[in-house]
Amino acid sequence: MDRAWPRSIAAGLLFAAAIPPWGWWPLGLIGVALWYRTIEGMDRRARFRQSLLTGLAWSIPTTLWMFDLTPAGWPISVVIFSVFLALAGAMTPPAGRIRPVAFVGAIVLMELIRWNWPFGGTPIATFAMAGVATPFAMTARLFGSPLLASMVVVAAIAIAEAHRRAWRAAAVALATVIAATIGGHLGGALFIDQGETIDVAVVQGGGPQNTRADVCTTRAVFERHMEASETIDREVDLVLWPEDVVHPAPDGAATPSRCDEPLLSESEAGSRLTQLAADVDAVVVSGWFERADDGTANLNYSIAQSPDGTITGRYDKVRLVPFGEFVPLRSLIERFSGELPARDVRPGTEPAVIATDVGPLGVAISWEIFFDHRARDAIGNGGEVLVNPTNGSSYWLTIVQGQQVASSRLRALETDRWVLQAAPTGYSAIISPDAEVLERTGVSEQGVLYGTVARRTGRTPAVALGGWPMFLFALAALTATWGPAAIDRVRPRSTV
Repeated sequence: MDRAWPRSIAAGLLFAAAIPPWGWWPLGLIGVALWYRTIEGMDRRARFRQSLLTGLAWSIPTTLWMFDLTPAGWPISVVIFSVFLALAGAMTPPAGRIRPVAFVGAIVLMELIRWNWPFGGTPIATFAMAGVATPFAMTARLFGSPLLASMVVVAAIAIAEAHRRAWRAAAVALATVIAATIGGHLGGALFIDQGETIDVAVVQGGGPQNTRADVCTTRAVFERHMEASETIDREVDLVLWPEDVVHPAPDGAATPSRCDEPLLSESEAGSRLTQLAADVDAVVVSGWFERADDGTANLNYSIAQSPDGTITGRYDKVRLVPFGEFVPLRSLIERFSGELPARDVRPGTEPAVIATDVGPLGVAISWEIFFDHRARDAIGNGGEVLVNPTNGSSYWLTIVQGQQVASSRLRALETDRWVLQAAPTGYSAIISPDAEVLERTGVSEQGVLYGTVARRTGRTPAVALGGWPMFLFALAALTATWGPAAIDRVRPRSTV
């Protein structure tokens, strides 16, 4: 009996290599092509089993960073990811003319579900992340990351069909990718207007990676960002600080005896940021983290401050990190992990836009940049530049940081906006609307990135329509598997 499991594992590992921080996207196309060919002709149970192996081989290395953050949550995430991929394989017919279309539709549907459920969605290690470095990445501007994900799959099908010399099928797949790419280029040019430019400074304070929040270290983090900001040596209009680097204690709070320095107080933090805005004569956007007044939750937000000290806008983070900022199934998880946050973060409810003296800024704080709907909220409500203050200093390795840069590139493509990403220990980046990373820091370094970015207005099709066109396509593709076109041309085989 044919043993397909080595090919299934190889397919998953090849696609894992296409995900940042590795980013070898041609291997990803080969991996998906190998998966597509491996499950061909199998019965439904075999397709599920083999696809599950592919999912495990794919998700374990690309989500390994989660183990250090939440040893209890990581295996749950791996299983969920792998089951979604297994379901996509099981929904794909073993043969028939509709098989390629159904394969694309199944993957798109499973990705859309995974990006929204469970726990609000976990859009990590996605097909679109591998696709952002491809020549057809611009398709995201047309119907968002779901279309780009589908084009990754279609390109892989072209490779699979060419390998078995099915030249007509390969040509159709290739033509589809080319047509979608042209549509993506036109999608931005037709709907976006460019306005004035602003000079920006993205601040990274530096420091060690893989650290945990500690009341005794909050001053040191703040001081590192002040030190970096004091090196700004040119005229700028906007200074962007990362998420959660202003973590003050209430005024009058006693400093624990184990701390080497006095705690950073709320009034001190506010007055020094006011002075910074005045000194650089620019808008300063800073990321704050503190306990709510009622003591029952934490708050994670960014504020914009004018050179005269006026607070012109505030945005509280809406989409929170599961197992980090809120704990799903807390009573159950607490039995297996003693390192959970004592309080959840209270999510915001307002549009993802901050009013500033340099125009409205769309905001996606940290984890939110992984979600296309958060960027759509920011740009759909008038954001002219998209900013991503983030904090990855707690994470092990650089896997999540690399994937976050890829997500920022995706949001730039989808919205046709400049994206500014600021992190305390890396990566910080300035990304053009065409997803080019113009400037990027290294991990743990202290520095300031400078750039000139354009304020843009208008909405791309991806912002206006979201994932609905691709959701409808996926439903239509899978519904077609019930019709005569889906009749198997070969007898399904099983595997052991």
